[in-house]
Amino acid sequence: MMIRSPTIMVAVSVVTSNRRNFRLAGSGRGGSGVSVMASNVLRVVIGAAPPPRLDKALARDVPEEAALSRTRLARLIAEGHVSCGGAALADPKAKVAEGDEIDIVLPEAEESHIGPEPIALDIVYEDADLIVVNKPVGMVVHPAPGSPSGTLVNALLHHFGGNLSGVGGEKRPGIVHRIDKDTSGLLVVAKSDRAHHGLAAQFEAHTAARSYLALCYGVPDTGDPRLRGIRGVSAEPGAVIKVTTQLARHRTDRQKQAVFFGQGRHAVTRARVLESFGTPPTLALLECRLETGRTHQIRVHMAHIGHGLVGDPTYGGRRKLAASAVSPEAAEAVQRFSRQALHAAELGFKHPVSGEWMQFEAPLPEDMENLIAHLRA
Repeated sequence: MMIRSPTIMVAVSVVTSNRRNFRLAGSGRGGSGVSVMASNVLRVVIGAAPPPRLDKALARDVPEEAALSRTRLARLIAEGHVSCGGAALADPKAKVAEGDEIDIVLPEAEESHIGPEPIALDIVYEDADLIVVNKPVGMVVHPAPGSPSGTLVNALLHHFGGNLSGVGGEKRPGIVHRIDKDTSGLLVVAKSDRAHHGLAAQFEAHTAARSYLALCYGVPDTGDPRLRGIRGVSAEPGAVIKVTTQLARHRTDRQKQAVFFGQGRHAVTRARVLESFGTPPTLALLECRLETGRTHQIRVHMAHIGHGLVGDPTYGGRRKLAASAVSPEAAEAVQRFSRQALHAAELGFKHPVSGEWMQFEAPLPEDMENLIAHLRA
C-alpha cells in the first residue's frame, strides 16, 4: 500500500560550482582540457590567487569530475601521492603558487576489508553509478562493533561481485545516508567515486528529498496551544508542523539523541497528519519530510513534541490506549508492534552523473500495513 497525498513543499537552494582549469598529466601546456599520460595521474594547474596551503588549493582547484573529496585529498597527500615537479608534497600546509602543476597519483582501488554475504536485496533501481534499495526492517546499513555481518554493505558487496570502481580508494559501496536498523525503506548507495561525491554534496546541501510515513500517539494539530508553546515548533501552510532544534548525544544515555538549543547539529523536520484513528482520535499516520538527516531525527523530534512513534523502544513509544478509543484487536496490535513505526517511503535526488532528477517510492512494509488495517477496521 502506498499512501498518496499532496506533498509538503520546501524551498531549497541550488548548489552550483565552477569548472576549474585542469588536465591529466602530460596534456601539454596552455588551455584547459583533458588528455592522458597515465590513466591514474591527474595534473591540476593551480589557478589565480590560490589559498596559501596545498590542501585548500587542491580542494578548490581539483575539478568536480575527478570526484575527490577533501578527506580523500588529505589521505593522498599524507600517503605521498601528491607531487610538484617530481618532488613529493607530503605536508598539507605546503605553499603553492598560481601556475604550479600538481600531479596526483590515484592508486587502484583496494579490496574492501568487509566480506560479501549472499543476502537477498529488494533493488528498486540500479545503474553503473548507483543503486537504490528498499531496506527491510532488522537490517543494519554498515558493519559496526555490534553488527559485524549481515548488513546492507555485506549484501551489496556480494551483489556487485567485485564490479565496483571504488569509493575513497577502496572497492566498497558509498554510503551517503543511513536508516536505523528497525526502520524500513529507501536508500541510495554510490558505486563510484563520482557518484559518491555528487550524492554526498546533495545530502550535505539538503537538496535530496526524503519523505517518511510514521504512526504516532495522539494527533498533532497546528492549532493546539500546547504544541505551539513547545520551543522549536512552528506552523506552516497546509497544516504542516515544523520542528527546528539542534540534536546531540543524550547527556546520560550515549545510545540516544536528545534535543538541545545552543549546541549540537541543526535539525529540521516537517510533519503533516495524513489520517487519524480512534474515537476520539488517538493515533495518527504522518508524512514526515526531512530538511536535514540527523541520527534518529524523526523519532527524537516527534517525542519532543509529545507524539512519540508507536513501538519506539528508545524514545517512549509504549503507551496504554484508552479502552474505548480503538477496538480490542487494534489495541493489541499496537501493543504488539515491536519496532518504531517508521518507513522511508519516498526518495528524490539529482543523478550525480546525468543530472536527471530521480524520484522513487516504496510501499509500506507488511507489518505497518497490517497495523493500519487493524486501526481502520
